[in-house]
Amino acid sequence: MKFRIRLSDDKTELVRSYLEEHGVEISEDGEFTITEASEKASFLTVRNENRERMRVAAEEVIYIEAFGKEIEIHTVSGTFLSTERMYILETLLDPQEFLRISKSVIVAKKHVKKIRASLSMKYVLTLSDGTLADVTRSYYSDFRRFFSI
Repeated sequence: MKFRIRLSDDKTELVRSYLEEHGVEISEDGEFTITEASEKASFLTVRNENRERMRVAAEEVIYIEAFGKEIEIHTVSGTFLSTERMYILETLLDPQEFLRISKSVIVAKKHVKKIRASLSMKYVLTLSDGTLADVTRSYYSDFRRFFSI
């Protein structure tokens, strides 16, 4: 079993050495991720078009979209790929600033520019980059609470 570590720099080496001393394998392609539960990510680790790893500030994220196992993170400075799963990204991001609106989309509250009601308990959002995103029925109640509608 392999693990990835997503901790602040000062804690990463301490945790890595402890786990490796106890026979735990640490790898970037690990099946599980170790994170700090009390802290929300201010940066996300992504890959650019050349597959190089880099960090993007969470405040730059407009929305995150999943296409099967491929995750695209759309920011004000471009689109990047993530190796994290949607549920991991959802837990890393501040729940006061980000909301999952469907099985495949997470949006940043500050980038929602227009909310339009649609048929069958749905909403259509216009984001700051002009993208239209649907709030599906499964997330309808959470969305209404989040935006106090």
